[in-house]
Amino acid sequence: MASRPVFKAIDNEVGVDIRYIEFNYSSGFSLSQRLKSIKSLHENAAKQGYKNILEVSTKSPDELGISLSAFNLSAKTQKEEFEFTVERAFQASKVFENGGPYVDLLKKTSREAKKDVRLKNSGKIIKFIFYNYTFENNPPTFFYDWLYINTLLKNADLIDKLKNYDIFSDIEFNQNKSINCQAYSLALFKSLLNNNILLENLKDPKIFLEKTKNEYNKRWSKNNINSKRELDLF
Repeated sequence: MASRPVFKAIDNEVGVDIRYIEFNYSSGFSLSQRLKSIKSLHENAAKQGYKNILEVSTKSPDELGISLSAFNLSAKTQKEEFEFTVERAFQASKVFENGGPYVDLLKKTSREAKKDVRLKNSGKIIKFIFYNYTFENNPPTFFYDWLYINTLLKNADLIDKLKNYDIFSDIEFNQNKSINCQAYSLALFKSLLNNNILLENLKDPKIFLEKTKNEYNKRWSKNNINSKRELDLF
């Protein structure tokens, strides 16, 4: 048995309901094994009232979920017409104690960017720099969520296909090893959408943080056991 979270967009306020679900985990890295794990996770989540879940990862059984993976979700810069994925931009924006940002990662594949050895050999992350914006580490997932959501906003066709989904999972996400999760970011986006937040203003990091501050305060509160565990890993 293993445990993974499912993320549900909240309707009456901007926020995400996170529920950890136990399921039968099929070991191995093959697609067939991942699909078995996803099926078990979704079946057990449905028993707790979490139905119609969209798996958001490269292993998703749904084409929409694959397209929404950070490895695939992409946008172009306005001035340079340069296309990047969420994953490439995220890794290329990291500033460490002893190096970075390694902007050359924008031109790598998503997998190459994530596996670049410099990301592990440059010390702790101290901030993020993405073009003209600088993001501090607090709140912990602020930059990743902002980057994912603003990239998604460049993909109106994908947003239109999300109308029937409010609950998301990511079988690749392990809460004991990471804090940033594409399924969480997507649930946060749907909550912003469901609460009629003017999405075009979210490009401004200050406005984005203003609209999400209550959710972040709740998620990263010292009284939140899961958040405390995640914070220790950042």
